[in-house]
This record gives sequence, C-alpha cells and structure tokens, in this order.
Amino acid sequence: MTQPPPGLTNPPAPAAKRGASGLSWRTRLAIGAGTLVIRALGSTWRMRVVNSEYLEALDASHTAFIFALWHGQLLPLLWHHRGRRVAILISEHRDGEVIARIAHALGYETVRGSSSRGAERALLGLIRELKDGVTIAVTPDGPRGPARQFAPGALIASQRSGAPILPLAAGCRRAWRLGSWDRFMIPKPFATVTIAYAPATRVERTSAREAAADAPRFQQLLDAAEAAANA
Repeated sequence: MTQPPPGLTNPPAPAAKRGASGLSWRTRLAIGAGTLVIRALGSTWRMRVVNSEYLEALDASHTAFIFALWHGQLLPLLWHHRGRRVAILISEHRDGEVIARIAHALGYETVRGSSSRGAERALLGLIRELKDGVTIAVTPDGPRGPARQFAPGALIASQRSGAPILPLAAGCRRAWRLGSWDRFMIPKPFATVTIAYAPATRVERTSAREAAADAPRFQQLLDAAEAAANA
C-alpha cells in the first residue's frame, strides 16, 4: 500500500492502539463483524448445485485447478467452497486486507495482488501455488472492473502451469445488490443459492500473448455457468 510523504499527514497511531497485528481497531472490528455476519447468513442459505460432475472429476483426479468467477458473486461462492485447500487472489487495495482476513477465517489461503497492483508478483504466486498442487480462485474482472470482462491473468497462469480453469457462478433470486461497480450480491437469509459449473478447460497456447487472446472463449464459458445458475 502506498504511503503519503512524511509531513503531509498526521503521525500514525501508537502501536498499542493498532494491536499486535498492526491493524487499527476499526479494521479489526470490521474483520470480526464481517466474519460473524457471513457465518450467520451463510448458515441459513439453501445451496443447490448444477453440473457438479465438472468439479467432482477434478477432485477425483487430484488435479490443481483455477476457479474463475465474477467478482460480484464472490460471497456465496466463498461460503460454499470454504474449507477446501484453495488460495484466493485478493487485491492489495485497502479493502483487500479485510477480505483477506475474512477469507483466512473461512479456511482459505491468500495470494495478494491484482491487475492494478502487484500484478507480476501475484501471477508468480498463483503459478507457484498451482505447481505445489494448490487450487486457486481468481475473479477475472476484479478488483475494479470492468464488470464481467475476462482479464488475462487466470489465462496466463493456466498457460504457464498447465492447470485447467473451472468457470463457476452463483445465482439467487432473493438477494441484496450493492450499488458498487460489480453489483455485489448478498443472498438474503434463508435464500436458495444455485451454484453452477462449466466444463474445466485448459489454455493450450504457446505464449502469454496467445493465452490472453483466448479471453472471449473463457468469458463465454463463465457466462454459460451464470446462465445455468440463473435458469
């Protein structure tokens, strides 16, 4: 995170007020409250799964792969897949720290970075996790959009590691939609959430440039998963 030059802001709060983690009390409160709210909400959702055979085939083969999902559907998908050995890509923006800590509380590992900050380091981290046998999760339109446009990071990670991409989506008729760029979805208590998968697909290209050019094909796969989740 970029810091302002000395003299242009107030001195940082004393370490005692920030706690051993280095986080302010407000941030720690947001993390704790966010985790409690997600657990309380998620425990009431009824989960319906479509095309589960695509995920089951990957699990049966013990293949590390890449979950690809739209940023606005992150919450129910994060809840449904909690407890798996998954490393999720989280941005280095300020709000990313809160999301990263909540993800850890739900059993996820994290890789920090995005298309706008730490992109090369994040890509290397994703490839390292895949080669170590760890499945990763990426929002190809995150962290700032444009919404539902497939950025090339996941494609390049697949091309370099050989790991397949599993597109997935969540649909819910009874949900709140935030006014954010991604229309972030929060299913209401006791809502039925449908999780849908598209076929796992590898990026079989010889260069990163060719892999990035494959974006329209994978966007269609992700759109197909979304259509199935909302059918």
